[in-house]
Amino acid sequence: MYTEPEYRAGLDDLASHYTEILRLLGEDPSREGLEKTPMRVAKAMQVLTRGYGEDPHKVLTDALFEESYNQMVIVKDIDFFSMCEHHMLPFYGKAHVAYIPKGYITGLSKIARVVDIYSHRLQVQERMTEQIKDCIEQTLHPMGVMVVVEARHMCMQMRGVEKQNSITTTSAFSGAFNQAKTREEFMKLLR
Repeated sequence: MYTEPEYRAGLDDLASHYTEILRLLGEDPSREGLEKTPMRVAKAMQVLTRGYGEDPHKVLTDALFEESYNQMVIVKDIDFFSMCEHHMLPFYGKAHVAYIPKGYITGLSKIARVVDIYSHRLQVQERMTEQIKDCIEQTLHPMGVMVVVEARHMCMQMRGVEKQNSITTTSAFSGAFNQAKTREEFMKLLR
């Protein structure tokens, strides 16, 4: 069942700015098809940037469990949608996250939530990849973390070079993943 999200302060101001943007683009914001558009866009933008109001470290610690498991834990194919901070156009794809616990594990869904929080901010893929890694590393203190993000960028597909089939891949790793053998194991398990 769909429930309307809670919107942050400033929603009306945001909508009025979108009214002016429509005007500046040469549209008539009062015409039937556009009458409610400024508020719709304002609400959409608040949903698409909801990650600013969430603490990814808290998400991980809310489901932190002492456990002696010390082998690789992988959560792969985590779908995400984000907004490029350069053009405010979407980029989307999959994140793959691995960590090797050192005394503590977290709920598997919490890894996906961390990806969700960082992707729901104005972003660049490179920073988002690092932020996910850093959050897991700083919160769980594992033996190592590796994050691989594969994404399609609408700013490359719809404008500029207009390359519809390009995929950008970024990675960030630490600790045990500094060893080529451990990184290779992770990449092999992704395939």
